Amino acid sequence: MDLVTLPEPLRRRCVDTLRMLAADQVEKAKSGHPGTPMGAADLAFVLWTEVLRHDASAPGWQNRDRFVLSGGHASALLYSLLHLHGYDLPLDELKQFRQWGSKTPGHPEFGHTVGVEATTGPLGAGFSNAVGMALASKMLAARFNDSDHAVIDAHVYGLCGDGDMEEGVTAEAASLAGHLGLGNLVFVYDANDITIEGHLELSMTEDVGRRFEAYGWQVQHIDGHDHVQIRAALATARAQTKRPSLIIAKTTIGFGAPTKAGTHDVHGAPLGADEMKRVRAAFGWPDETFHIPDEVRPVFAAVAERNRKARESWDKSFAAWRAARPELAALWDTHWARKAPSDLPEQLVAAVGTDAAATRALSGKVIQKAAALLPWMIGGSADLEPSNNTGIKGVPFVAPASIASDVLPDASFAGKNLHFGIREHAMGGVANGLAYFGGFVPFCATFLVFSDYMRAPVRLAALSKLPTIFVFTHDSFWVGEDGPTHEPIEHVESLRLIPQLDVWRPADGLETAMVWAWSLARPEGEHPSTMMLSRHKLPVLPRPAGFAIRDVWRGGYTVVEAEGTPEVVLVATGSEVGIAVEAHAELVKSGVRARVVSMPCRERFEAQDAAYRAAVVPEDDATTIVVVEAGRTNGWWKLVGRRGLVLGVDRFGASAPGEVIAEKFGFHKAAVTARVLAHLGR
Repeated sequence: MDLVTLPEPLRRRCVDTLRMLAADQVEKAKSGHPGTPMGAADLAFVLWTEVLRHDASAPGWQNRDRFVLSGGHASALLYSLLHLHGYDLPLDELKQFRQWGSKTPGHPEFGHTVGVEATTGPLGAGFSNAVGMALASKMLAARFNDSDHAVIDAHVYGLCGDGDMEEGVTAEAASLAGHLGLGNLVFVYDANDITIEGHLELSMTEDVGRRFEAYGWQVQHIDGHDHVQIRAALATARAQTKRPSLIIAKTTIGFGAPTKAGTHDVHGAPLGADEMKRVRAAFGWPDETFHIPDEVRPVFAAVAERNRKARESWDKSFAAWRAARPELAALWDTHWARKAPSDLPEQLVAAVGTDAAATRALSGKVIQKAAALLPWMIGGSADLEPSNNTGIKGVPFVAPASIASDVLPDASFAGKNLHFGIREHAMGGVANGLAYFGGFVPFCATFLVFSDYMRAPVRLAALSKLPTIFVFTHDSFWVGEDGPTHEPIEHVESLRLIPQLDVWRPADGLETAMVWAWSLARPEGEHPSTMMLSRHKLPVLPRPAGFAIRDVWRGGYTVVEAEGTPEVVLVATGSEVGIAVEAHAELVKSGVRARVVSMPCRERFEAQDAAYRAAVVPEDDATTIVVVEAGRTNGWWKLVGRRGLVLGVDRFGASAPGEVIAEKFGFHKAAVTARVLAHLGR
């Protein structure tokens, strides 16, 4: 079936089916956003049936084009597309839109609904994810394509709206995409000029097209309801290899709703029974809800068959490539399976050595070894690589697309280091996009205090169970002279509030190496990691007899044991573990039986069985638990109980040398010892 010459009445019937399925989902749920699905249905139909390369029978096909619905509130449109194209999303699931346990949540969730490529909802997040996906495709192409085989040439298509264009993360990500020349990235901008509060002119009157042209994008303007214009614009965009493309499509929100189309009333609320009747009359639609005309199913079935054949053709080409390039094929398997040596922890621990140093510097040593062992490890920093120590030595940075030649693959993307620029929010979203695409485990880095700019992508990585690694250095008031604007006080505790996220604060080189090993090897399934690294030098910790390096992965373990049953257990993280060890020696002189526990990851410790937790941090009334951490105290009281003590920082920092601040705040052995003795009444 030739979709281009599809008879106009049948074409309209197909598009109206998308509109009505979306409207019915929202109406049945009595909740949702019908306006964008109805207004963008023409754009989606042409893109999904004529351009997008995907196969519902093989949803994990590595060289599929990716589609990202950046405006995730329009999820009813995506679910309608997935159902009609044959994905495992039955009509009954559409009828359960936004209901408990359904595969059709209010906003798309990666890993929850087949065919959803990214968890979108916060506007602009999907846009930045798509930039990362396009970058991943380019980077894999540079590694695996040759003149005879295009193993990877996937395009990334996105649908965004006015809200995405107002969010700052979109601007950051678009700037990076234009700089890199991601010619495989195409965004269709559903420009309906409506936001929740009213017409767009209430809050934005800029020329978005000129803004994107300044970023280095190819920009086209079309009527978003004219299929000829949509088709031509997508063809022009796909032919562009050196610049990302933005297609600005003027549409009418709520297209087909006689009294609500073009108004903000149709943006985020059901049409209502009366308006639904008028819509059905306008489209010549029966009263039956979730109706799919008999003549529509074969159209989408034909598209599915064409896509299946395209994927099978790629399979044959891929098999020929594997036979011709066995070494490269083995590397391909390593990338996609993210294979790692079984002794990765031991190798990383050996690489870090036994020197006292800042954990950011020790992390830099680990990165060099890990990158040499793991070809799928890539990453970069938000213009802070010299301070974060995250540069992979001896390999190039990813560079902007070459404009000197059309030879593909473009070696500009063969590097492992990424310059994200001073774009923390976009950096997190792009890193997540690299993880969504597959074939890589990305890390990104900045100062811990700037994790405020990255909370949304960190949270979405946790929600989506992505393997993204977030490296945060300069982790406490020890930053010193930069002052309270740059001294993270609440940030570690704040990140611990995010579910499904490991928050690590290593205390020396061994712990730093094991944090990286955990984050890269994922021994207990995929989810993101954050690591908080010090700027200042930390001592090497003592360890008791019988210590095994994988004890670090338990999140908390004994570093100094008491002589006999402990009266006090000092629990510390990061740079404060060394202080606790020093205080332990003073407490012993005062006749106190004390144990020191390093707890680099509270989440991992809480995941251990009750017997282990009690063996390390007793829960009886005879033992006093004291926590020492240079940050907010809120989250520690559950561990220490009513009789315990938390030595932390519940105020902003100050501008002074780190040692001076530590003296003022009581983070040294004498002060800690005195506080503990006073608490014990000694």
